[in-house]
Amino acid sequence: MAVDESVLEHIHRGESKPTLRLYSWDPPCLSLGHAQSFKDVDAERLHAHGWEVVRRVTGGRAILHTDELTYSVTGSAEDPVLAGGVLESYNRLAQALLHAVQSLSVPVEMKEHEDGHTQQNLNPVCFEVPSTYEITVNGKKLIGSAQARKKEGVLQHGSLPLTGDLTRICDALIFADDLSRHQAKERLLARATTVESVLGVAPTWESAAQAFVKGFEAKLGIRFEQGELSMSEIQRTEELVKEKYGHVSWTERS
Repeated sequence: MAVDESVLEHIHRGESKPTLRLYSWDPPCLSLGHAQSFKDVDAERLHAHGWEVVRRVTGGRAILHTDELTYSVTGSAEDPVLAGGVLESYNRLAQALLHAVQSLSVPVEMKEHEDGHTQQNLNPVCFEVPSTYEITVNGKKLIGSAQARKKEGVLQHGSLPLTGDLTRICDALIFADDLSRHQAKERLLARATTVESVLGVAPTWESAAQAFVKGFEAKLGIRFEQGELSMSEIQRTEELVKEKYGHVSWTERS
């Protein structure tokens, strides 16, 4: 999370280019939406599993990052890909995501705009309810994404679950009792899925990453240059971890 914000700051200053980052998590980590209460987190269960927790700058609800490909897009709000507001830019990026996952032979479609998403805000689990322009398979959510538009520019990130048990996230969140936790797991399996669940086999992380690169290039008319973080970006990342993302005043807000 700190790397994404560091890159965005450097783009704002003209010291870096619009960036697509593709990464995974080790150890698994629960990420909370910007405004989500830390009271949703069952810290004892979380730590018993050896998982960590972080708060995103983007909105939405909790995601357990494990067995997945995570992407982030950072750039200026004037960039042709990101211009025009949240829904317009979200739609452009969704077209690229759709192309990427289709190239993995997953029969995905894009969730079109509907009214009434109140239950998404009431539920602590992000993947249970698809939002506008998110990627679904047979009505089940496959890719969850969120965007923040800041004075420095635009940051959107999301995740593609490749394999594993999606219901593990319920073991990191507070529920009234075991029955409520079990019911939440059943709802999640009915409304979200992984690539392996659809295809019967999980693609490698590397093949999924390559599909994302090609999908973004094909649908957005861009050509990527592979790069590494600059020393300045690394230094700023370390500062953000110390001052923000690794600090309880940010992560454990209620």
